[in-house]
Amino acid sequence: MQVSRNHFQRAALEIGQSGENDTLPYDIDAGFVRDKAEDFADICFALFQKIDGKSFKEARNFLNELTVVAERLLAPSGSNGFRITTKIHPFWNLYLNGLGLAVAEANEPNRSERVHSYRLGGEAPAFFDRARSWRTYKEATLREEALQKDGCVIVQTDISSFYEHIYHHRLENVIKDLGEANSTVALQIDRILSKLAAGRSFGLPVGGQCARILAEAMMTPIDRSLSDAGIVWHRYVDDFTLICDSRQHAYEALSVLSHALADYGLSLNRTKTTTLSAKHYSDFVAAQLGEGEDASADLRDLDLHFDPYSDTAQAEYEQLKESFKKIDVQFLIDLEKEKSQPDSFVVAQITRALKFQEPKVAAQLCETLLDARNLDSFRASWSKIMRGVYAVRANGEFSDFHAQIDELLDRVIVRAPHLLMPEANVLHFLRAIRFARSDARGTFVRGTYDRSSSAAVRRACIDCWHHWSDRTGFNYVRNRWQNLTADEQRMFWLAAGNFGDEGKHARQQLLGSLAQSWRLGFETEEGPKFSACYQDWVKNGA
Repeated sequence: MQVSRNHFQRAALEIGQSGENDTLPYDIDAGFVRDKAEDFADICFALFQKIDGKSFKEARNFLNELTVVAERLLAPSGSNGFRITTKIHPFWNLYLNGLGLAVAEANEPNRSERVHSYRLGGEAPAFFDRARSWRTYKEATLREEALQKDGCVIVQTDISSFYEHIYHHRLENVIKDLGEANSTVALQIDRILSKLAAGRSFGLPVGGQCARILAEAMMTPIDRSLSDAGIVWHRYVDDFTLICDSRQHAYEALSVLSHALADYGLSLNRTKTTTLSAKHYSDFVAAQLGEGEDASADLRDLDLHFDPYSDTAQAEYEQLKESFKKIDVQFLIDLEKEKSQPDSFVVAQITRALKFQEPKVAAQLCETLLDARNLDSFRASWSKIMRGVYAVRANGEFSDFHAQIDELLDRVIVRAPHLLMPEANVLHFLRAIRFARSDARGTFVRGTYDRSSSAAVRRACIDCWHHWSDRTGFNYVRNRWQNLTADEQRMFWLAAGNFGDEGKHARQQLLGSLAQSWRLGFETEEGPKFSACYQDWVKNGA
């Protein structure tokens, strides 16, 4: 395992493409990191070399003295559950991802082909091969010859609270095995994770690429134990499928898996462990994959991950628009409305499809999705719905219907306020309403800013005032500068550019405090600094 400057540069570009955290809306900091990828690669690699050149004791003491800023936010998980996602300071998120990429490259040759999650091989700057998905995982299980044998039994199970229960010390040992004896990579990751977990020795921060890589590294020796035991298995993240000759063999296979997990402080979720005959399993997977649902089959099969920055972006866009001429998306969403448990994948595909529809059709779909009753039924897909609505609202081709969409969003404030309780939901909603101000939005944003204890939410409120050129909101925040977090200050600094002489004077008055307020705690006099990079980016590139 070797860490190079290129790992941090590629991580910066990947963040610019995908965002910092896929459970949260795309933050402008991701664009900042992308645009300053060269400078950030220098800062990150210099820090890595500085730490890696120390003894283990010195490195540990140095890392323990650093401040790693992060915020824990509530995000929906399914229709009725919640989980904690972590918004990490953009520098530390980048640094972790760079280290993670080096870990992934070292670990990939050790991984079994029976693992289908987060395989390296994506087209740069992406880390992962998009062709390896949950769907291909399920399809691979159906191709196993063992499935055709008489008496075949299939076990489906998953790990209980997987990310939350990963023990840092065991993970550190797994990473140590990938590097040389004097490498501090494992120690660095362990210390940063500990800070993100508020000193606890377990749990990975949900939402970022590094957490996915580290989880897969932790699972690699567990996967190997299943293969060594002669078990036919497949895995996607924390989901396992065990294909067994008989019920007795299935019981033995579960025992092997349970023992292997216990060695790393993990356990199976008993409520999600099921045993099925080969026929029942095949029928069940066919239903999961949508086979037999002719109405949604074409939509399921479309790859809607559109890259607007590719060399062939316009041709790909037109091709996708053409694909929807034979799909009645409104009919499909009406079908999902009637289900007690809407298919989250179909809803996600519908929301991704919004920007490829004709404007009038897209507006009708937005009206269906944003109806308070439907929105409550689709609450597990809130983030995807808001991303889809945002894509339509941001697109000039749909301008004739923007006022209609704005009115629908304003109704959500009154008719579905319970859905705006989790911080992740609020962040997605604030991003969708920042295009234009209304009285309802003005009241909502001011109230949210005053009530919220979340720096990320308050920052998103400042972003709304920024886009609205709301001078009242600007001055309201300006008078609270000393009480703002560094992340809020950076958003205010960016917003000041929208307020003419008043914004210019505010920047001049506050300029002297930035180097201290935004310092990372390890920077030296030489080389680029985080605060200077941000000021230059705002001045010349934002």
